[in-house]
Parts: sequence; structure tokens; C-alpha cells
Amino acid sequence: MLRSQRTSADPGADIRPVRAPPTDRAGWERTLSPVACGPLIGITGRTKTAGELNMKPETFRDLHLDVFYCDYALGVIAAGGLPVFLPGSADPADYADRLDGLLLTGGTDIEPERYGHAPCPELYTREPERDAFELALLDGAASTGRPVLGICRGIQVLNVHGGGTLHQHVPPHACHDQPPDSIVHRVDLTEGSLAASLYGPSIRVNSLHHQTIDDLADGYEVTGTSDDGTIEVIEARHRPWLGVQWHPELMDSRDRDPVFDWLVKAAAA
Repeated sequence: MLRSQRTSADPGADIRPVRAPPTDRAGWERTLSPVACGPLIGITGRTKTAGELNMKPETFRDLHLDVFYCDYALGVIAAGGLPVFLPGSADPADYADRLDGLLLTGGTDIEPERYGHAPCPELYTREPERDAFELALLDGAASTGRPVLGICRGIQVLNVHGGGTLHQHVPPHACHDQPPDSIVHRVDLTEGSLAASLYGPSIRVNSLHHQTIDDLADGYEVTGTSDDGTIEVIEARHRPWLGVQWHPELMDSRDRDPVFDWLVKAAAA
């Protein structure tokens, strides 16, 4: 991960950038304030067994692991925030007053029963415990007014939390056989929206999902769509909640994605 390095024992001394490991996105080196002073951004992950991940020794195969992709944390750190990985075994109520912001990440399919639909045959892996955990985290964020960014699955969790529904399988958008930073299509953004203030009138994005929003939840506006009408961005009308269907943390750009700056800035307000 990206780390800042003091040039003096004085805690107020200048901070000079340290180049991140090769896993970092190119061009994300920057001068940071001490990360410990940044807002705490909770980041959700997945729960897997050691066997599912082919970890050795074999005797560990039934042990459960909390798994988090580092790119989400790199985006938060580069924007000046402090990422906090949230294990799914924790009580989500304990985070409500301790986090300054929340990042709902990509991952498995949401249980269709959550939005009143029967499962279709094309569903991928599901994690009911993760569904419950993230929906409860949103309850907490709603009660405290904390900002939320939903990425890929995260935008879908936002919609389901608000009472919306999903298309369970949209094959043309599941470009999992391409590199994750491949640009697949354009998203047109609504003039005057938060998304347009971050990206301009349109943005070209990757596409790594096979589910999309169907019925939009009350309290949200669609502010970004692809050329086939797929909902790509939603914004809450009365909360600092934003969802994007693509993966900004994986986009191959020399510039840090502005959505992380928005989240950290909103969390610090």
C-alpha cells in the first residue's frame, strides 16, 4: 500500500511521497498529509475458506478468511483517507458512530429474495451473510448521515436497501474474460449531477458485472446510463450516497479517480 514518510521526528513535519508497490495504479504517487489524520473509510470484503483460495497446508482448507482487494484501499489512501477493512463477522452496529464514510465493494450476487424475486438459473455465487452485513451497515450510515460509495455490487446493494430490484443476469456486461482495466463502453452523465461534476458529460469505463438495476429505489436518481440504457450511476436525493456500476479502482489511468476524492472529502466534512 501507499505509505507516507516523515522527514523529521516532528509530527508536523512535511510529508514526502513514497512510491507505492507495483500493485498500485500508475501515477497515484502524491504528497499526503499524515494518513492517521484522514477520515476513516470502512471497506467491505468477502469471506472465503482457505480451500476455496487453494491455500496451503491442506489442513487449513476449512478455515475462514476475510478477503479484501487492495485497490479499493489504495484509492482511499491516495485521496487522504484511512481505509478500515470490515470483517463480516463483526457487528455492523458497532461501526455506525466510528466510521466517517463507507465503501461497498464489488463481489458476489445479492440474494434475489432480498428484493422479492425467485432466483434465476444463471445466478453466480451468493453470500447471504454479506448481504445482511452490508444492508445493516447502510442502516447505520443512514442514521448518522455518513457518505457512502457503492462500486459494482455496491450500487446494487444501495438499490436493494432502498427497495429497488435487479436484473439477475445481463450477459453482455459480464466482460470477465478481459483485463479488468479494459475500456468497454461509454457512460453518459446527467448535467448538473454529482457524477458529472466529477467526470464531465461522459466517461469510458470497464464492465465486470452481470447484474444491473431494474426498478430504481425510491429516493434515488439515475445520473448515468450506457448506450443500451443500463443504469450505471445512481445518486441519493437527500443523502451523500453515490453508486457506480463500473470499477473505478481498476481503471488504468495516470490520474487518481475523482470518486475517491469525493468520498474522502465528504467523510471529512
